[in-house]
Amino acid sequence: MINRVEICGVNTSKLPVLSNEEKDELIKKIKNGDKKARQDFINGNLKLVLSVIKRFRCRNENADDLFQVGCVGLIKAIDNFDLSQNVQFSTYAVPMIVGEIRRYLRDNNPIRVSRSIRDLAYKALMVKDSIIKETQQEPTIDQIAKILNVDKEEIAFSLDAIQDPVSLQESVYGDSTDNIYIMDQISDKKNTDERWTDNIAISEAMKKLNEKEKMIINKRFFECRTQMEVAEEIGISQAQVSRLEKTAINHIKRFYK
Repeated sequence: MINRVEICGVNTSKLPVLSNEEKDELIKKIKNGDKKARQDFINGNLKLVLSVIKRFRCRNENADDLFQVGCVGLIKAIDNFDLSQNVQFSTYAVPMIVGEIRRYLRDNNPIRVSRSIRDLAYKALMVKDSIIKETQQEPTIDQIAKILNVDKEEIAFSLDAIQDPVSLQESVYGDSTDNIYIMDQISDKKNTDERWTDNIAISEAMKKLNEKEKMIINKRFFECRTQMEVAEEIGISQAQVSRLEKTAINHIKRFYK
């Protein structure tokens, strides 16, 4: 959908591209209140918005909605851009556009997060951005917590809560021949080849037990009964259950080795 030609009534194949000189000239006019220059500058950077929303193609979001939200981020970038910082507009604008889209996706997330937690997370992100701009270093959770006068556990929880859920089918790498998905990168500790082989070996060993031993092993380790409960159920003493259990386990060990 994001690759289609027309988005929000705009023919993306005919979007204008401004040179750096044209951008600088238009920004100066914008700062002086020139509304036409502002509109020309927005139109000249719509391709930048388009390139950003392509990063979110795997989210299956409506391209029109993402494009409009991206344009809001673009306008915010225009309003806050400072020529004296000696940085290209696109370098400044892309994080603003991405941030606006991510806020939109979080606010429209099917997994609902309480307003208070979301507000705390946004405050923490603002503090984080401020520290990075001042020190050029990533702040720790402790630093953010001290500035906001909030427990670090609350900061960590709020930031985790607003993370976007990721599909196991999302591609993390792809070339012309094959794709690697997130699910391919996650190990399953419960269903490894070794565990599968162990289960087969134990099942085979269980077949070597007599009926009473097999029943006791099933009740003790698969139904999680105590020796006393097993003794009362089958009408023998706890000592007999314990003896039969040990004998059965020794048989299984011998077969398993």
